[in-house]
Amino acid sequence: MTENIEKMTASRGREYRDSLRKKKILVVGMGKSGKAAVRVLHSIGAAVTAQDSSSESKIDSEFVEYMREEGIGMCLGRVPDDVSEYEMLVLSPGVPTDLGFIAEARGAGAEIIGELELAYRISKCRFAAITGTNGKTTTTTLVGEIFKAAGLSTSVVGNIGNPVVTEAYDAEDERWMVAEVSSFQLETTVYFEPVVSAILNLTPDHLNRHKTMEAYGNAKARIAVNQSGSEYLVVNKDDPAVMKLAQQSSAVPVLFSRTGSVEMGAYLAEKDGEQQITVRDADGRDHLICSRGDLRIIGDHNVENALAAAAISYFAGIDPEIIGKAIREFPGVEHRIEFCARINDVEYYNDSKGTNVDAAVIALKALKENIILIAGGDGKSQDFTELANHLEGAVNALVLLGRDAPIIEAAARRAGFEKIYHCKDMAECVSRSAALARPGDRVLLSPACASWDMYDNFEQRGRHFKQCIKELLG
Repeated sequence: MTENIEKMTASRGREYRDSLRKKKILVVGMGKSGKAAVRVLHSIGAAVTAQDSSSESKIDSEFVEYMREEGIGMCLGRVPDDVSEYEMLVLSPGVPTDLGFIAEARGAGAEIIGELELAYRISKCRFAAITGTNGKTTTTTLVGEIFKAAGLSTSVVGNIGNPVVTEAYDAEDERWMVAEVSSFQLETTVYFEPVVSAILNLTPDHLNRHKTMEAYGNAKARIAVNQSGSEYLVVNKDDPAVMKLAQQSSAVPVLFSRTGSVEMGAYLAEKDGEQQITVRDADGRDHLICSRGDLRIIGDHNVENALAAAAISYFAGIDPEIIGKAIREFPGVEHRIEFCARINDVEYYNDSKGTNVDAAVIALKALKENIILIAGGDGKSQDFTELANHLEGAVNALVLLGRDAPIIEAAARRAGFEKIYHCKDMAECVSRSAALARPGDRVLLSPACASWDMYDNFEQRGRHFKQCIKELLG
């Protein structure tokens, strides 16, 4: 396996950086990744301009001051007067690729890429890249912990919150970038080629951006389209949509399954009355990782995340004993069915990362019953029928907030669920949930929606939820 991780591309690293010097580049979108791209491109020596639809007063003042001091061009609160002057546009993930001035730049001959592609080109790092509708952050974090436990030089980056380009700029060639990558990041890749990639699952999400499931799936599949037959694609055997996407890649397919065995990959083997997370290598030999009962993270979905992490790590060359130890010690991550407190024999869980219907259903299945569910926000044009169908028998009360709360309520009532309460903000949701809860109940924030109607991001929403819980204690 180790020979596969030595593959490098001549157009990456120092040679590519040199080609960017003096090149006129427009970075579109001044979120985390956009600001990181501006800093790196300026350090390389590109003639960079920062663009955002927000006016200067709404952009981080410290960053604006940095750009002024460095003489970096700014086009804030407007589109460029003449996009034909730019040789390249670097788009932040949240920027739709079909905006008028972007299409105009493309027509004028500019190359359109994203921050992930830029990071890949400016370094010769090895990438282990993970995508999917749900489970990306938990799996990426766990893989990062395994790689570090193995003594590998590792950065955990991407959609998880740490811009890839920042880490890639200073990284040595042997460093691993363990990257959580979204469909938004992948749709602007060109040459991106991980050593190991993974597609965890595929369910409806971001349809307000991608419009169709086919387009959404094709964006996800870009994680592996450039991989060769000496590289690995880890895919969920239990998800037919993911298996279909895998056909677009030439990489060696590595399967993981919670429900059956695999020819090569990770699965649950029965041994002495226990289910054992097991990796099967290319020669058909099995390697014990750990017992399912050893996992500290709850729910079937986290068993799948652990299986995927084991497969990714093993086929990146890591010893099974190291993988097992790291999985056994892994406590989970913030905002993913995170236990927060027990007050008056009522448990509180923060699943703010549950930004779509499937994620919320997964959280309900993990906690099983006696749930007070807090949901609502920006629904991203989803159909909430599946969520509504899982309320009866699991949820004692549905507490709603945010822009699309009425849409969720309508779906719940069509399913015959009537115990619904509306609140104006998170503080009222937590207070109402505490009043509704009885000893043995679980209050679960799993919104099934994005946070953008009320918060900057799901992390801010989750932290506010936890602060409201603290205030219950006085």
